[in-house]
Formats: sequence, C-alpha cells, structure tokens
Amino acid sequence: MTIDSAIYDQIRDTTRRFADDVVRPVAVELDRTEAFPAEIYRQMGELGLFGITVPSELGGAGLDTLAYAIVMEELSRGYASVADQCGVVELIGTLLTRYGTPEQQQRHLPDILAARVRIAYCLTEAEAGSDLSNVKTTAKPTAEGWLLNGGKLWIHNAPVADLGFVLASTEPQAGHRGMSIFIVDLHAEGVTRGAKEHKMGQRASQVGGLTFDNVLVPKDALLGEMNRGFHIMMSVLEKGRVGIGALAVGIAQAGLEAALAYARERRQFGKPILENQGLQWMLADMAKDIAAGRALVERAAGMIDRGASATSAASIAKCFASDMAVAQTANAVQIFGGSGYIQGVEVERLYRDAKITQIYEGTNQIQRTIIARELIKHGA
Repeated sequence: MTIDSAIYDQIRDTTRRFADDVVRPVAVELDRTEAFPAEIYRQMGELGLFGITVPSELGGAGLDTLAYAIVMEELSRGYASVADQCGVVELIGTLLTRYGTPEQQQRHLPDILAARVRIAYCLTEAEAGSDLSNVKTTAKPTAEGWLLNGGKLWIHNAPVADLGFVLASTEPQAGHRGMSIFIVDLHAEGVTRGAKEHKMGQRASQVGGLTFDNVLVPKDALLGEMNRGFHIMMSVLEKGRVGIGALAVGIAQAGLEAALAYARERRQFGKPILENQGLQWMLADMAKDIAAGRALVERAAGMIDRGASATSAASIAKCFASDMAVAQTANAVQIFGGSGYIQGVEVERLYRDAKITQIYEGTNQIQRTIIARELIKHGA
C-alpha cells in the first residue's frame, strides 16, 4: 500500500486538533477522577480513529501502521489514557481482520469500530505476564461449545468492557502450543469483574481483574485455529510495540511543549529562565531524543508495512521511546521546579503517565533480551 505523504499530514493535523480541542481540556479531570472517557471514546469512533489499519471494506480506515503510529502519538500528546483506547481497538481489529471468520467480522467489527462496544485484550495472569506460556485459564470442550475457567488481572478496560478476547489453555500439557483465543461476552453468567485498580499514571485507562467460573462460550467464539492462540497473539506484538513507542513519544512531546512555554514565562534574577544556557541544553536534549524516538517508531512502522521482519526494530523503538519518555518528562518536571511537583500540573501527570510505557507490551528488560537475541541470530 502506498499512501501519499499529504495523507499522513492530514491524519496528524486532524488528530492533533481533536487532542487539543477535546482531549487536553479534560485530561486533568480524567486523571483526578479515574473515569472512563466515555464521551471521548464515542467521538473517536465517529471520527474514524479506531481501526486505522482495518481494511475499509470491513469498516476501518484502510491505512497503514505508520498512520496508526501518528494517531497514537497525537492522541497521547493530549492524554495517554485516550491513546490506550485506540491501541486496544487497533490490536483487536487486527486480530479480527487476520483471523476472524466473515461471520465474526460482521458481528463484531462494526460495533467495535463505531465505539458502540468496549473491548478488553485478556492475556495477563498472576504467573503469566512476560511469560504468557504459563497461562492457567482453561477452556474445555462441551456439546454446546466451551467451558471457560480461570482468572485474568491488570486487564485494560476490564471494569467497563463488553467483550473480551481471552487467551486460554485448550491443551494444558502442550504449553504455549496448546492455547486458543475466545471472544467472550463479559456480561455472561459466570463472569465476575474484580475491583478497579488505582494506578500511578494513565489513570483514566481503567484496569482490573476478570474471573471466569464455568462460563459457557459458544463454538463459534473460537478466534482462528484451535491451539494457535499464542502464535496469533504474538503476531500482533510488533504493531503493539510500535503503538506504545508512539504513545511514549507523544507523552514526551507534550512535556517538551509545556517546559518550553513555562521557560518563556518564568522569570528569575530579572530574566526569563529560558535565557539560561543550562536550561537551553536540557530543552535541546529533549528535542533531539524525541526526534530520535519518533524516527525509530516510524522506521519500525515502515518495516511492518513493507512486510519485513520488524521484531528487533519494534523492540528498539518501544524500548528507546519509553526510556526516553520517562527521562525527558523528568526533565520537564525539573524545568518547572517546585511547581512541577504539584498535582494538577501537566508535567507531573506526564511523568506518571510515562512510567508504564517501560512495563506494558513487554517490559524493557524483555525488549533488550529480544534485541540481543536478534543480534546473535542475524548479526549487527
């Protein structure tokens, strides 16, 4: 697929206006209340910000991974919790596009992409975070379909989701080669939601647990081939890591913009603090590292779009961008001084929001392991 560069500019401009006009004005309140951004979610569906790479014939935007990265960065520049919603829909939309039956696509994609249905990507368990091969949730066949038993934790949207895409063991003795994915009605009998977790950052992106107690799942709820669930989930991780890398760049970009504006206004010793060379160098380091992070994200996105292996590139982008976002939002707080340490000030929230990017979608320690493994396998 070849997309004219003007289309990317249009996507960035449209998403940036939405972030500035709709998202940023309520970010402080959403962070304070930890409320799900329901009205923003609805507007994102109307604007076409869900399913960026889902083909147009299936109701998506029909664009590419680079366009998705641009949307993620600009939404995150407004508020990362909002970008998280775009990321979850993108991954689920990709799974349905690649592996769903025509019936599953027709049943679920229109409501998901139009924001009429909220979804959750249900992987993590108490002993299965970075090590997904240790999933204990089971799905056993019955005459009517499957009986689902087990529990998930720290699942995005668990407190509010209507539909869950659940990784479960269908042949426990086969380890990761015996897992399958099921599309589960989270309002069904036997599904229990745990308490909403209270997080350090990205607080309006709600996280909680799910328990499945003999939940009857119909036969046509199996997504893709039986016992190929682990492979299917892994197949979207590169795109997921590009998305988190872009989200991290957006957080850092918001920090730079806030720090630059403050440095122009804040006066000490009779002059704006922007005139101090040491502070100028801090801003310069922020700008160059953000540019580097953006370039790495765009490189990995381009590799995915060309059909090249992006295993290492996606891990490099995610790892660098998230480490950078934590470091440079810390510098933004430093430039604000004491006021940057006060709740309600944007850079304080950005610093908290940045931290999770080093953890989810594979910790940065896992990313370094992947990068090293690829170096050993393929060379520098």
